[in-house]
Amino acid sequence: MALIHALLLCCFFGYGFAKQCQDLTIPVEVSARQGVFNVPTFTGNQDAIAFAQNFTSVRGGTNYTAEVLTGYANVEGSYEISARFCYPDQGPGNTVQVLTHGIGFDKTYWDLPFDNYAYSYVDAAVDSFGYSTLSYDRFGIGNSSHADPVNVVQAPAEISALYQINTALRNGSLPAGIPPFKSVVNVGHSYGSQQSYQLATMYPESTDAIILQGFSVNGSYLPVTTASFNFKLARLNQPIRFGNGGSMQDLVDAALNFVSQASGDSSVSQEIVNTTAIWDLVAGYDGAPPPIGQDLPPNYLTWSDAGANQFNFLYPTAFDPAILYYAEANKQPATAGEFLTLGPAPVISPFKGPVQILTGQQDAIYCGGDCTNTGLPNVTSIPAAAEQYFPTAKTFEAYLQPNTGHAVNLHYNSSAAYNVMNQFLIDNGIAP
Repeated sequence: MALIHALLLCCFFGYGFAKQCQDLTIPVEVSARQGVFNVPTFTGNQDAIAFAQNFTSVRGGTNYTAEVLTGYANVEGSYEISARFCYPDQGPGNTVQVLTHGIGFDKTYWDLPFDNYAYSYVDAAVDSFGYSTLSYDRFGIGNSSHADPVNVVQAPAEISALYQINTALRNGSLPAGIPPFKSVVNVGHSYGSQQSYQLATMYPESTDAIILQGFSVNGSYLPVTTASFNFKLARLNQPIRFGNGGSMQDLVDAALNFVSQASGDSSVSQEIVNTTAIWDLVAGYDGAPPPIGQDLPPNYLTWSDAGANQFNFLYPTAFDPAILYYAEANKQPATAGEFLTLGPAPVISPFKGPVQILTGQQDAIYCGGDCTNTGLPNVTSIPAAAEQYFPTAKTFEAYLQPNTGHAVNLHYNSSAAYNVMNQFLIDNGIAP
């Protein structure tokens, strides 16, 4: 019987589907009760570092989030979410996967153009398994609407937007004639996994399954992550993309001149370009007139350079060196409000559907580089410890992807992880 099942899966999923995609803008009415934080407007990178120092309690014995919290307020507003909907050429089917990216990325995390889309999760889900997908830029990030980075773009507002996306997919009210879906699955990465977890906890009927990639309920490594980010103001770190040029144009021009000289010079010169702040200064320039930057408010933050990127997201020798430079040039910022609302302590979820956590075995952010180092004889991995928070789940599975860091999709063996994730849905009766 098992052999017949395997052959049927091979026949059904093996011939491949051709991906059809369309970009769309989704209007949302954000409504959330959020914290009001007394955080000053940052004026330079020293303020960004001071925020990190306070956030990680460098002074000892303090809770910075509670210290700057002055109360709560209902945040409401009309905004737009940038999304991409993909489906097999035979039609959208019955199930759609909603893909929520983490901090430092946008919706392209799920459909990386790098190396002719060789790392695309969307290609695997659509072409190999026949699912539809909807990837989107979280509220406040990428091509979605931006807003006050302290008291508006916070986790509750983003979850509000995600809930509306799920609801629209289920009732068929999205633009561009996208049909209603019988099943809606939420797939997240990192901070996007945290939001998918919170969605399933707050609105358990809104989703049929959740897959939490790059996730655990262990937050003990957050201070190391925050410190190693070496925070910079996004508009100063990548002025072409996130600033407005202006007073930094002379510096950007000098960096571009250096890059043009180094491109025909030694490998040492190229290493200086790729691994230092020079690479960030010229990010967004492709030889044409520099684009108009997003002119983000100062309290949008990012990590410093490719070194900080590698330390937190990639496992040595398990990734193409060029993908690091691609990821750094295309990184996305995060808001101070997001860091202040990263997520409450883990809570018991009433969700009854299937739950999978797939995390790189060498994940630095959630596991300190070794997800098997639990210190507990009866817990097989750090991600597996989350099972206690899903007591009513139909199925719970924690899977460690070998030779993989936090950004699963950027590693050589990402396609193996994609197969595990989609096969989990098949095995739990959520067919395309």
